Amino acid sequence: MKAVVTVMLKSGVLDPQGKAIGHALANLGFAGVGEVRAGKVIEIELAETDPERARGEAEEMARKLLANTVIESFRVSVAE
Repeated sequence: MKAVVTVMLKSGVLDPQGKAIGHALANLGFAGVGEVRAGKVIEIELAETDPERARGEAEEMARKLLANTVIESFRVSVAE
């Protein structure tokens, strides 16, 4: 089973990487680009076959290691 953990900075937390990307897009001529936020996606192959247990395991991984829950939020999706 594969879990995908998406981690993003929480709203209100400064995102210098997102700002730099937004600025670069504007310099490349992409008009109309609003706020840009950058995050990370982590794919994890799990031995667990039960989707709910796999989701719980991935959420625990995110809370303990993959996301700094003080400044970041995360979401988990699970697929076979």
